[in-house]
Amino acid sequence: MVVKQLKAKFLFAFLLFSFVIGNAQTDDQSNGMYAKMYTTKTWQKLDVNKDGKVVENEHTDQRVWKRLKAFDTDKDQQLSFKEYAAKVKIPYLETGGKRKLNVLYKKTKEEDLYLDIYFPKNTKEGEQVPVVIYTHGGGWAAGSRHGAAKASFKTVHLALLEKGFCVVAVSYRLWKKNGTTSMRDCVIDCKDGLRYLSKHSSELGIDKNRFYSFGDSAGGQISQMLLLSSSESLVGDPDLAKYTYKMAAGVSWYGPCDFEKSSLFNHDNRANFRDRFGPRILMPTTKVKDKLALYREMSPINYLTKKSAPLLMLQGDSDTTIPVKHAYYMQEKSKKIKAPVTIRIVKNAGHNWRKVGADINPTRGEIEQTTIDFFVSNKN
Repeated sequence: MVVKQLKAKFLFAFLLFSFVIGNAQTDDQSNGMYAKMYTTKTWQKLDVNKDGKVVENEHTDQRVWKRLKAFDTDKDQQLSFKEYAAKVKIPYLETGGKRKLNVLYKKTKEEDLYLDIYFPKNTKEGEQVPVVIYTHGGGWAAGSRHGAAKASFKTVHLALLEKGFCVVAVSYRLWKKNGTTSMRDCVIDCKDGLRYLSKHSSELGIDKNRFYSFGDSAGGQISQMLLLSSSESLVGDPDLAKYTYKMAAGVSWYGPCDFEKSSLFNHDNRANFRDRFGPRILMPTTKVKDKLALYREMSPINYLTKKSAPLLMLQGDSDTTIPVKHAYYMQEKSKKIKAPVTIRIVKNAGHNWRKVGADINPTRGEIEQTTIDFFVSNKN
């Protein structure tokens, strides 16, 4: 009798444990490992002085401390790692539907790379849904996939989930000065993310022949590269190389299309144009004779053909980071070869849709809706 009771208690405990772990894995596929890594990495950026605490004058941007004051639970005007770790939350989309968060898709010598998968709520049994892949901005040197859950990106992604799209936010290695990665690695990582999704498409219930790209700034360039370059090109992880996919459409918010034509970045036509993004394309060991080839390889416009999937480029007419010339240049080529490119120019808009002189036109809400409508109109 005692043995039976013990067995019953053990079975109950095992089932309870399995339920808890199973539920945790429904969202967090890393079983908490990613959260620890995220907390440590974000703290290291905040703790500029590396003295184990963050105080008000540690950052030149006062908005940082204003945001962190809520973490200072003992109100001693300084923040400890313990206080930060107890209250920090990783930004994810709250969808009310199924999610797979912190999915490890690739290991590199620099870091492990993760993606987040958000599924639409209303899907039929056996249905394979289309996928929008979000690639974040940040000059190939900053930002994270968690931007998918913030500001206008959150609005667009939640709307697309309601329209039956799966949304995937992908991480990639960031460029560091004198480091081991370049813009090429950023693009390759994201393409490997797509290959990973293709490999697991059946079990995930997604359609590898209906992938869509969406990104801003550096992420806009990556979005264009995902859309226009073939799935077989720019191979990264050899174990993922054989998995192909098909792009259906893509959107770029203020993303560059060409790095070879320096006049696209030259705002006032002066001769002393500075090559701002060159160091992020080239490596310290790159030979002069190889420079042009790498510039061309990272320029999405060179992959545009008559058979390319539809591209929508939205660009601000007062953007001094990625000038509006990029959209016009892509449109010019598309007309010559009859490729499916649509551009929309946002008046009075700088980078990140910042207002310049007057209210932006169309409004941010209209930009969001234009993006949503484009994806829906190309959903097949």
